[in-house]
Amino acid sequence: MTQKSAHEFSFSRLDGKGRLPLSAYRGRPVLVVNTASQCRFTNQYEDLQALHARYSARGLTVIGVPSNDFGQQEPGGASEIGAFCQKNYGVEFSMAAKEQVVGPAAHPFFRWLVDSAGEDAAPRWNFHKYLIGKDGALVRYWSSVFRPSNDAVIKAVEGALA
Repeated sequence: MTQKSAHEFSFSRLDGKGRLPLSAYRGRPVLVVNTASQCRFTNQYEDLQALHARYSARGLTVIGVPSNDFGQQEPGGASEIGAFCQKNYGVEFSMAAKEQVVGPAAHPFFRWLVDSAGEDAAPRWNFHKYLIGKDGALVRYWSSVFRPSNDAVIKAVEGALA
């Protein structure tokens, strides 16, 4: 049976201190992004942090999900990833533990995205972005080339917050 809502999934926290259950964000939009520290898109962490700073008080939750699936661009362990994000981008938004995001061993959340929206919803590279609505439904997704500061992303986030 296919799960009907993102709220049915959770991630382990990058710091190893518990879980990030998406059900905790029921009634709030969530932006989930598969990330990597050694990618040409890594500077998008800066925009993700800016989204977090600008919209978290209004209810947006940003969750980064490190993955080594594309180009082996996230080879480090949890402490290395966390230190990198903090030192280089001042990341304050939630970070999940490193996960697979494509293929049969992908985290169930990413398999649900494909089941819900088709193969085009699968991440094609690092920094694929997924906006989940207050009800747990997939609102929209963007490929890596869309920066989090892109007008389309901002407009969708503001719409989801309304």
